[in-house]
Amino acid sequence: MKYRSRTEILEAANGGATKTKIMYKAFLSYAQLREYLSVLIENNLLEYLEGSQTYKTTEKGLNFLKMHNEIGELLQTSTNQGK
Repeated sequence: MKYRSRTEILEAANGGATKTKIMYKAFLSYAQLREYLSVLIENNLLEYLEGSQTYKTTEKGLNFLKMHNEIGELLQTSTNQGK
C-alpha cells in the first residue's frame, strides 16, 4: 500500500466523512477503501462514528498528516536547493 492513498483518506475524513465521500476524494475503489480503512483504524489514525456512520481522522491521524506534509516540504526544499 502506498502512503499517498493513506494520507488522502486521512485528509478526506478530517472532520468526518462517509465511505462514499472518502472513496471519491481519494480516487479509490471500494475494495481498496475497505482495506485502507481497516489498516488506518487498526493503527488508531481513523475512527468510525457509529451514530452518524462516518469516519473521522483521530488526533494521532492529524499528527501523522502534519508530519507527512512537513517531511514532504523538507524533501522538496532539499531537492530544489540541489539544482
